[in-house]
Amino acid sequence: MNTNLQPPVKTTSVLARQDIGLLLSVLTQNGYECIAPTKKDGAIVYDAISTDRELPIGWTDRQDAGVYRLEQRNDAALFGYAVGPHSWKKYLHPPERVLWRATRSDQGMQIKNDSPDKTLRAFIGVRACEIAAMEIQSRVFLTGPYKDEDYQRRRDHALIVGVNCSTPSATCFCASMNTGPGITSGYDILLTELITPDRHDFLIKTASAQGRAIIDQLPTRKALAADLKAAETVTKNAAKTIRRAMDTDGLKETLQNSPNHPQWDAIASRCLSCTNCTAVCPTCFCTTVEDHTDLTGAEATRVQKQDSCFSGAFSELGNGPVRQTTKSRYRQWMTHKLSTWFDQFDSSGCVGCGRCIAWCPVGIDITAEARAISTDREAG
Repeated sequence: MNTNLQPPVKTTSVLARQDIGLLLSVLTQNGYECIAPTKKDGAIVYDAISTDRELPIGWTDRQDAGVYRLEQRNDAALFGYAVGPHSWKKYLHPPERVLWRATRSDQGMQIKNDSPDKTLRAFIGVRACEIAAMEIQSRVFLTGPYKDEDYQRRRDHALIVGVNCSTPSATCFCASMNTGPGITSGYDILLTELITPDRHDFLIKTASAQGRAIIDQLPTRKALAADLKAAETVTKNAAKTIRRAMDTDGLKETLQNSPNHPQWDAIASRCLSCTNCTAVCPTCFCTTVEDHTDLTGAEATRVQKQDSCFSGAFSELGNGPVRQTTKSRYRQWMTHKLSTWFDQFDSSGCVGCGRCIAWCPVGIDITAEARAISTDREAG
């Protein structure tokens, strides 16, 4: 969704399941690369697709602490899963990109910035928690005196096709973070998948001129009161299934005042510092910069790469890393995510997607750790 959109253009209609392929075709014809969920290597990931047959039809995910498995559903839902290891950060704040290239010649050194990414992309299947994550990253990269022009360009060239979540996983806690499961803003096009024994349709809402221009090219019908009620039921039922929660009451202050809480040692005894949680997190943004030269010294490149505050080298200064222990690194990550992020960006850095819980090899649960520290506030 362009971050400088004109006032919303809201419409509501219904699209038949068999016409979802037409949506992809229309997006392609309008110059968009379609990025959507697809089943690959035992997970549901985001990748470029060309037909609706590449969507994870009839698949769902079973997640818990340290657990992620795909299972077949008893229907042919296209979006009947929660979230996988990928987030849309992959395309907006990519894990690696060349910043500039330098070439040495008889005339001296010539430095040239890498060509900007101007690809139009349609993000299809974006969940409420993921839209919230995009908004958080936009505050990180686009507010203040220094703006990330590459992020701005990628964000402005993205069309957001959101999907209301119908199947939260056991690791989801978006409801307690006020980021889901229903989508209320931040989209160009919003889909709600409606499946009963008698129907398989999509309720469609548009909230931008770009979104409406796409939907106007599809064979939709006007939404009826029954369609709106069915879509509302999907979101309500999804909310009822969410069991995990983050108790945020006083958590910001509690974490800042508990640097010596014994729970940090308990976490460190299990944490592997593997960086999985930061890799799958849709809001983490740490990077490092590497310079490379060829063997002749005639060419050089500067590359920005994803990094993690769990890496010992990330905080390394002249005399070694500032945070030398797993305990200090986990404390830094969790306290920043749930507490000092407010001081920097006026919001939490967590959207409750649950990825860090599912993809932690030892099943560390950030909601349980926050609860343990908050329960005994005096211990810190």
